[in-house]
Amino acid sequence: MNENKYLLLTPGPLTTTAGVKEAMLRDWCTWDRDYNDVVEELRRGLVEMALRDRAECANYTSVLMQGSGTFAVESVIGSVIPRGGKLAVLSNGAYGRRIAEIAGILKIPAVELRFDECERPDAAMLAEMLADDPAVTHVAVVHCETTTGILNDIESVGRVAKSCGKKFIVDAMSSFGGISLYMDDLDIDFLISSANKCIEGVPGFAFVIAKRAELAECGGRARSLSLDLYSQWKTMEEHRGKWRFTSPTHVVVAFAEAMRELKEEGGVVARNMRYTANRDMLIRGMEELGFRALLPDELRSPVITSFLYPEGVGFDFTDFYESLKRDGYVIYPGKLSERNTFRIGNIGDIREEQITGLLAAVERYVKRLENEAPSLCA
Repeated sequence: MNENKYLLLTPGPLTTTAGVKEAMLRDWCTWDRDYNDVVEELRRGLVEMALRDRAECANYTSVLMQGSGTFAVESVIGSVIPRGGKLAVLSNGAYGRRIAEIAGILKIPAVELRFDECERPDAAMLAEMLADDPAVTHVAVVHCETTTGILNDIESVGRVAKSCGKKFIVDAMSSFGGISLYMDDLDIDFLISSANKCIEGVPGFAFVIAKRAELAECGGRARSLSLDLYSQWKTMEEHRGKWRFTSPTHVVVAFAEAMRELKEEGGVVARNMRYTANRDMLIRGMEELGFRALLPDELRSPVITSFLYPEGVGFDFTDFYESLKRDGYVIYPGKLSERNTFRIGNIGDIREEQITGLLAAVERYVKRLENEAPSLCA
């Protein structure tokens, strides 16, 4: 198998192991029992991962949905909010705003509480809004907003939502599998994530973990044929792992291998420790080279880190990006509206030696700049 020309230091797609890649070399039939057994095992495994109390597993279920993470988000927003319902979205980045945009396109009544991209959503403001607007039936928030890498306080948001009798939706796209998160502890009704994030699979499907009783009430609510979450779930339940439409078989078996490797590594706790070590090493090294992280330590997730453009030097992101790519590393541009940043992912099959190599590549770029402009550290 050919080696990649570069490592992906991004929040997904990300650098995967040889085992995950090799899993995709076999072809599967979507109707075959062997393949559908893989799907059923994944569905059970996702539910178990999402709960602290395994005795609660019978009360939860999971659904796999073709497409990127946004497809699964839209399937939830479009399938679980009834006619006459209303969605409240707390947003502090592009992905929170996308949830509100989805609601608007689907003509679902919604109210968006917007916060600064470097500020966590305020549960007290949600409480005030819910008191003023009893028509709201569902509350949605992003756990890790990869616009900046901020980790939002979903516990306080959920506490307010549930105390007011609302259904609680969490976009855990870039956190589930890499940060401990238990639906039964937080009373989450619908949790959404993707194959190509912290579980370290490849792009092609996303998934929803839900309270079984809540999902069972969603029949007939969908605003889409292909993104009908309830119908997808019923088909998987009644036909033991069968998808309604052609499933991404190679991606699914790669994800099964990724789940096995996550367990082998020591589970979510062990993976979180590795990601956190990657982030801390990265930030220390970048600061030594004159770069500054956007967020203070207490707001940072271990998933992706945003760095500010250095001021007063001839820094050009495109030049920086291409320099790192030539050295074998691909990073992300920023997604902020007000601050110039770039982002470096800490997740995937990345360890200390890869962070060391990246920092050496950044140092080479800095030294080249120093020959052309004042020092970054000046």
